[in-house]
Amino acid sequence: MDLQKKTIIFDLDGTLADTSGDLIAAANYCFSEMGYGAVLDPSVDAPTALRGGRAMLRVGLSRRNALDERVVDHYYPVLLDAYDTAIAEHTCLFPKVREVIQWLSEAGYILGICTNKPVDLAEKLMRAIEFRDPFLSLIGADSLPVRKPDPRPFVEAVTRAGGRVERSCLIGDSLTDHKTARAAGVPSVLVDFGLADQDMAALEPDALITSFEDLPKALADLGL
Repeated sequence: MDLQKKTIIFDLDGTLADTSGDLIAAANYCFSEMGYGAVLDPSVDAPTALRGGRAMLRVGLSRRNALDERVVDHYYPVLLDAYDTAIAEHTCLFPKVREVIQWLSEAGYILGICTNKPVDLAEKLMRAIEFRDPFLSLIGADSLPVRKPDPRPFVEAVTRAGGRVERSCLIGDSLTDHKTARAAGVPSVLVDFGLADQDMAALEPDALITSFEDLPKALADLGL
């Protein structure tokens, strides 16, 4: 453990990468299996996709006046399997993410990921887009018995990366990430790329960035 280095932990979906297209495709596979066809629209339903598989199933079923939690429970693993088979067909990193992550790594920051995506899928995605190496830890929804906004997955991501919580922060795109940072007692940096269906500024994060190019300055302003 380097007591001097600072640790930056990132959310994945909606923060590092736009994964909505592949998530919506997996959900629409389920709806087609149900006989409803493609219910979700990638051009408008990205915010729903970034809330997870169950959220997509609930929204789609509601549009067909067929919401039933038993159906959600049945099709959730089907959705995960469909997503697993085509996990990086449409997914792309947000602009300048790769360059800024490289700069942070070269500048000596410890980097990790804390996501509410199942860890095996997160690992597979990061390797598929050839972006796993810069991150010294990756904690997913099922890595621990709890998930964000409980602070323990964040703390675990920091610890596994070799950092210290008191010299770390969380970069995310949602109320969940904001609550996680607050619960862990670390700065909350939120991205405002237009995919989330929440007003990021209204959450009053410690920093709000509209481009990854803004991140180094935001970290400097926070003393990180």
